[in-house]
Amino acid sequence: MGLFTQDIKTMDDLFLHGLQDIYYAEQQITKALPKMIDKATNRDLIAGLKAHLEETNKQIERLDKVFLKLEQQPSGTQCPAIDGLIKEADELTGEIADEAVLDAAIVAGAQAVEHYEICRYGTLIAWAEKLGHDEVVRFLTTNLNEEKAANTKLNTIALRKGVNTKASNAA
Repeated sequence: MGLFTQDIKTMDDLFLHGLQDIYYAEQQITKALPKMIDKATNRDLIAGLKAHLEETNKQIERLDKVFLKLEQQPSGTQCPAIDGLIKEADELTGEIADEAVLDAAIVAGAQAVEHYEICRYGTLIAWAEKLGHDEVVRFLTTNLNEEKAANTKLNTIALRKGVNTKASNAA
């Protein structure tokens, strides 16, 4: 399925395309998170990113199960949105010398990705319910809940664990 090729004719086609989109996104995130972990200096941020990398791998396993239940081969389709979010975060963090400011930028980049995933999973759940794919809603909802929790943890790291405070005090 490509952009403007009109391969999407039905709501089921649209749903499958959405699954392929998030599948690709999760794959790209597993490649981006180790780089973010290597750049981060705040121990809570590092621990949170490592935990989310493990979660992301489990989310991919759940998506594999979704494809199986739908009798489809697990596959991704390029997602310019996630590619752009990852590229932007990578370029921004490459421009920052101060470690405290860098940690704040990593949190912001990670949250942008989480918000994208929350949006995608919410839509996929609504579509799955409408299409009667009740057998996959549970898997998608688990992934959605993990994404929401990851976003909350990032907020906590930024606001309560001092990342934003240290960044704002950087010279």
